[in-house]
Amino acid sequence: QVQLVESGGGLVQAGGSLRLSCAASGRTFSTYVMGWFRQAPGKEREFVAALKWSGGSTVYADSVKGRFTISRDNAKNTVYLQMNSLKPEDTAIYYCAAGPLPWRLSGSGTSYTYWGQGTQVTVSS
Repeated sequence: QVQLVESGGGLVQAGGSLRLSCAASGRTFSTYVMGWFRQAPGKEREFVAALKWSGGSTVYADSVKGRFTISRDNAKNTVYLQMNSLKPEDTAIYYCAAGPLPWRLSGSGTSYTYWGQGTQVTVSS
């Protein structure tokens, strides 16, 4: 049974940093794509970043490029999202996702099979 457990959310001032973690278990993820998505109140879920577990390719939404970094720790089966220079508009619930999807679909939430429960990130101005 696949489980994705996010942690690391919280309240931070604008300009600050947070690191989110997604602990993955239940199978081997070497053939999977891991993604981070977020959903702000009253808005649709949006893509943030994705990583191809095998090879480490990454892709980012334009809104976070240069500020956020997605990475993985193979030994811990954990994916991270380092978030720097945070802005109030980054406030949202952040979700980790995983699935055996084609890399070209990594920005599409509907292509992912497994989802975590989410972690709240609040950036104050």
